[in-house]
Amino acid sequence: MSDHIIATLRTLRSYALQQGHEIGLLYHEEDSYLMRFANSAISLNTNEHLIRLEVTAYEGRKRAGYELVTDLSQLDEMKRAIDTAVEMAHHSQALSYQPTIPVFSADYVDEAGFDPALAALSNEGRLEYINQAVAGLETDDIKLSGIFSLGTNIWAQMNTRSEHVQFFKTSDAQVSVVLAHLNLKWEVTAEQSANKQSELNPQTLQRELAFLIERYQNDAPQQLPLGKYDIVFGQAAIADMLDLASRIGFNGGSLKRGVSFLDEDKIGKKVFSDKITLTDDPTRLETFAFRRDFTGLERKPFPIVQDGVFQGFAWYQDDADEFEAQPTGHTVPARSLVLSGGDQLVAGLEELVKMPRDRDLLYIPFLHYMNIVNPSKGVLTGSSRFGALLLKQDGSAAIPYNVRFTQSVLEVFGDKVAWLSQATAPYNTSRSYGARNPTALVVPLFMLVNDLEISHSNSSY
Repeated sequence: MSDHIIATLRTLRSYALQQGHEIGLLYHEEDSYLMRFANSAISLNTNEHLIRLEVTAYEGRKRAGYELVTDLSQLDEMKRAIDTAVEMAHHSQALSYQPTIPVFSADYVDEAGFDPALAALSNEGRLEYINQAVAGLETDDIKLSGIFSLGTNIWAQMNTRSEHVQFFKTSDAQVSVVLAHLNLKWEVTAEQSANKQSELNPQTLQRELAFLIERYQNDAPQQLPLGKYDIVFGQAAIADMLDLASRIGFNGGSLKRGVSFLDEDKIGKKVFSDKITLTDDPTRLETFAFRRDFTGLERKPFPIVQDGVFQGFAWYQDDADEFEAQPTGHTVPARSLVLSGGDQLVAGLEELVKMPRDRDLLYIPFLHYMNIVNPSKGVLTGSSRFGALLLKQDGSAAIPYNVRFTQSVLEVFGDKVAWLSQATAPYNTSRSYGARNPTALVVPLFMLVNDLEISHSNSSY
């Protein structure tokens, strides 16, 4: 398959050169499978195989892009796409800067993140996984919903400046299992991410779901009074907050456009807790990593925050062109963010609940309806929903109704951080819409942050 893709791109490149065109070609192919569950049954089982070709045409400082869904056999259609992009570039307004067209010095093929066994997992295999994850937990009142998403992703690049190609291939799986009580309206969930089949472990999900269901069936629900709480964030909440923060905080382009919560004078200064070390680490294949970026730069671990000290901004090539900065190898569809673990020895939810505590702790595993309130201040908002627990000082627990918190990430990851778990794991943040783009962050399973304000508290689920 890779030979056919590369040969097609070379044919298209030759066509563009014969016409005197300056172009870049970005090929994307996905083989996606989605099994969706509702009311303890399969509600949707679908798959799609899609090929997209994005043509970028250049004429001096002018640039235009044209994308189409196509097939490798449709050479004439793809050639027409080249002609269309060239015509669009001719009539476009010139940029204020000269965009870089990369020159690849050699062919580069990276399939280290691809696992044939995961990619070939059958319908029966996925269903068996879900059955094991909820074994013994469904009842007439407690029903299963969720998804099992599986796929293979290919990116390939070539342009008229070089005869060489870059080719990337990965496999990915994202599982979300939800058990909901039809009458009481509570829900609990557990999730898993994998880039190879051996990472799929339904028994882990089953244990966590069983523990949460026991709690939700036996512990009393309550509305929390507004005020400050010591909050233990779960892996999903940590990853989602960092994912949003990375979009508005650590990009050089965001800095220059005035929408970053950090600025240049923060480089080399402490901005987070000294317990926070955040790295973009493409050696971690469980993040569906790119070990080269789309301009051909080799990607190495890039420190963003070290012991709370901000190390510097990441620069996409186009932002670097526009603002006369040095690109940092971040022209990729997704980064490989890794938040280092701490020193707290807690490897699961049951261990967290059993830990001795001298104050009440509010456990929030997920944050829903998350959004950016003020990017220049790093303020995010989100609501608990699935699986929250109020862990009381006396060792008992209660089930809190949904609460909302609105805080700056500078505070959440700042000096109020009490500890992070030593154990870490990948958390899948992939979106379901648009081209397949598997994304995951490696984060601690838990992080305790003291004295955070709860701004809203529901009176029911």
